[in-house]
Amino acid sequence: MAGGAVLVTAISAGPATAATMAAGGGGSMNWAALIGAAIAVAGSSIAAGLAVAYTGAAALAALSERPELFGRAMVIVGLAEGIAIYGLIVAVMLIGKA
Repeated sequence: MAGGAVLVTAISAGPATAATMAAGGGGSMNWAALIGAAIAVAGSSIAAGLAVAYTGAAALAALSERPELFGRAMVIVGLAEGIAIYGLIVAVMLIGKA
């Protein structure tokens, strides 16, 4: 998960930004935004993983008793996965302002 955050940051920042930072021309705002983006992706990915673990286990337990609840159970698990997408959106917005 953290590797994905670094990859997104490296791709979005680009080589020109990296060269500017290496030359000492980059400000602290760029680093703060990039670190914030990494924290947003990491935190939301961890939260989404926990949410999917708990809702997925509950969904499987419910499906073992009442198989007709499959559609509703998958919607709930899908909503839990949305947490990671929200973190990615926040990270893209932060990188865009860096």
